[in-house]
Amino acid sequence: MTTTELENPLVEGLERLPVHPTTLVIFGATGDLSRRKLLPAIYNLAHEGALPERFNLVGSSRSRMSDDEFRDQARESITRFSRRQPDPTVLDALLERMRYVPGSFDDAEAYKTLDATLAGFEEEAGQPLNRCFYLSTAPEFFPVIVERLGAQRLQHHDDAEVRIVIEKPFGTTLAEAEELNHRVLRVFREQQVFRIDHYLGKETVQNLMAFRFANGLFEPVWNRNYIDNIQITAAEDIGIGTRAGYYDHAGALRDLVQNHMLQLLCHVAMEPPVHFTADEIRDEKVKVLRSIPAPAEDELERIAMRAQYAPGRVGGEDVPGYLQEEGVPPDSNTETYAALRLHIDNWRWAGVPFYLRTGKRLARKVTEIAITLKPVPHLAFQQDGSVGVRPNQLILTLQPNEGVSLSLGAKIPGSRMRIRPVNMEFLYGTTFMSQSPEAYERLILDAMRGDATLFTRNDEVEAQWRIIDPIVTRWEATPGPLPQYESGTQGPAEADALLDDGQRWRAV
Repeated sequence: MTTTELENPLVEGLERLPVHPTTLVIFGATGDLSRRKLLPAIYNLAHEGALPERFNLVGSSRSRMSDDEFRDQARESITRFSRRQPDPTVLDALLERMRYVPGSFDDAEAYKTLDATLAGFEEEAGQPLNRCFYLSTAPEFFPVIVERLGAQRLQHHDDAEVRIVIEKPFGTTLAEAEELNHRVLRVFREQQVFRIDHYLGKETVQNLMAFRFANGLFEPVWNRNYIDNIQITAAEDIGIGTRAGYYDHAGALRDLVQNHMLQLLCHVAMEPPVHFTADEIRDEKVKVLRSIPAPAEDELERIAMRAQYAPGRVGGEDVPGYLQEEGVPPDSNTETYAALRLHIDNWRWAGVPFYLRTGKRLARKVTEIAITLKPVPHLAFQQDGSVGVRPNQLILTLQPNEGVSLSLGAKIPGSRMRIRPVNMEFLYGTTFMSQSPEAYERLILDAMRGDATLFTRNDEVEAQWRIIDPIVTRWEATPGPLPQYESGTQGPAEADALLDDGQRWRAV
């Protein structure tokens, strides 16, 4: 530990909680998510000493390769994508505990081999090991893998805990989500299931609860009496790249709004739980979701809009429009931009609009939550040359630079009373003298510990889909063409129609 860390009281409490000896199995271990996120996250946990003393990793996918070939591929992925330069000693020790089980996801023999591999680790350790199955595959394989694990009786261990982590998307409609929940819960108990949403692993999302419930400054005004509107933005400056096959079937609404953005809304709007336990927090989030009325057919056009990016310039380079991207049908009605206006019908939030928007090929990459307070009713500060009194805003930035800023009205130096907004800022990297860990690091560790606080429960997933499903159904049944917005801009002008008079979108 450095002298700086010893002298900085803000780093106290950053220690890791112990984890029971565990074997982690990654299905889809040679896929893009595993290579770019999961394997580097596991290495960084090892680097920080956060993994259990006995930790094993088993990769499984359809590719035929040996243990050593898988280790070589893992080494290349970690070296390329880790947030820190790998330490050879730590990396070699981690790779030594890796095995590989090839086979298709419906191949019963592969699960027998996996069972024997898990038993071998336990025999070597001389003790039972917890088991964590991570489904990093295409969604159609989720129920297949779950049922095969059940057929091999791998969903239960007499002397240890068994958990399963399921990636998004969890269904593409409400009916699909309900069916998937039904098939998963026939094999695993709800307490064993960890539906992952990597946004919830970001420090700013977790810190939102700390800001609200640990500070007397915010919670007294966190309601309809003082807050004018809330905007949640997830903007990207990139296009779809090589993901046309996936993206043209998903679209912005399914890809980001149904899961990530509704989860962010829940964290902003939820009531304080009595205790910060997984189920009590998720109970409060479900209450929020159930307080949002499912959109009626006759109001869909007033509360939801979509668009596609057109050709433009991003970063000084000409870029194609969505319909010109390789693999996208020329008559596609898939949205690359989606904006929603939602209301929460409860005592705290009645009448406060929640605006959600996400889009690709916008001016820059940023994910933020902007809470705008109502303007002060005093007009005495409005003089010539004065910016004037602007409503206070609390901005929580999730990426690219995690932190929080608060805008306040302050006097401009001089003889006259002129007012302009100034910002008070807090950035994680500078305050805590450390780089914020990747979301997957926290979530993988929590899954191995059995802490489901940052994972979504079955009723939560279905409540999210009840809000989004009517919009998906309407958009799929409505022919195009969709409104277009030039790449590299703020998005479609049509989104302004969702806003109340006097309100405007924050600049991306």
